[in-house]
Amino acid sequence: MTGPLGQVAAPGAPGALARDPALIRKLVVLYVSALALVLVDQWVKYEMVERLTARFDGLPSVSARLEALYGPAPAPGGDGLHFRPKRPIVFSDDFLMLRYAENPGAAFGLFRRLPPGARGPLFHLVSIGAVVLITIYYLRLRGTKEERWALIGLPLVLGGAIGNWVDRLARGFVIDFIEAHWKDVYTWPSFNVADSAIVVGVILLLIDGLVRRERKATPTPS
Repeated sequence: MTGPLGQVAAPGAPGALARDPALIRKLVVLYVSALALVLVDQWVKYEMVERLTARFDGLPSVSARLEALYGPAPAPGGDGLHFRPKRPIVFSDDFLMLRYAENPGAAFGLFRRLPPGARGPLFHLVSIGAVVLITIYYLRLRGTKEERWALIGLPLVLGGAIGNWVDRLARGFVIDFIEAHWKDVYTWPSFNVADSAIVVGVILLLIDGLVRRERKATPTPS
C-alpha cells in the first residue's frame, strides 16, 4: 500500500486500517477468534465456580450469579480464598483433579508474591501491551501457508491474555481449577483454559519461528 508520495505504508501505521479493507478483515478475524476463546474461558470458570465453590448457593437466577462472579469479591476466609471451596472433582488420585484455586499472580502463579499495589498496575500494563503488540504482529502477517502456525497461535495468546485480564479487572485474582500432579511427588501449579491457550499459542509461535528460519536457511535451487 503506498502513500501520496509513493511511500509504503506499514500495516500498523495510523490510518492504514481505514485505507485497506484486507487489514480490517484480518483484525476482525483476530478479535473474533480471541473473543470466542474469552467467552469459552469465562463460561468454564462460571461452571467451575458453581461446581467447586459455594459462591452461587442460594442464588437462583443467572443474573444474580453473574453479579456474584464479576462483582466485588468477599473478604478471604481462613484458607485465604475469597470463594468458599467445595470438595474437588477427582479424575485420578495420582494425576488429575479439578480443585478451586485463586491466583493473584500471572499464569501458573508467577509474581503472586508482589505487593497488591504494584501487582495490579503491572498486570494491567502488561495485558494492554500484549493486546497492542499481538495486534501489530498479526496485521503484519501476509497470510501465507508458512505463517499458519502464527496465524493460529496469536489469537490463542490474545484470547488467553484477555480471559485472565477479565478476571483481574473483575475481582483482582484469576480463577484456576485444573490441578495436574504426579502422585504425592510433584504438583503442577493450578491453571485454567486461558493459561492453556497461552501455552499452546506460545508453542505454535515457537514452531512458526523454527519453520520460517529453516525455510530461510534452505538454499533455493538455481
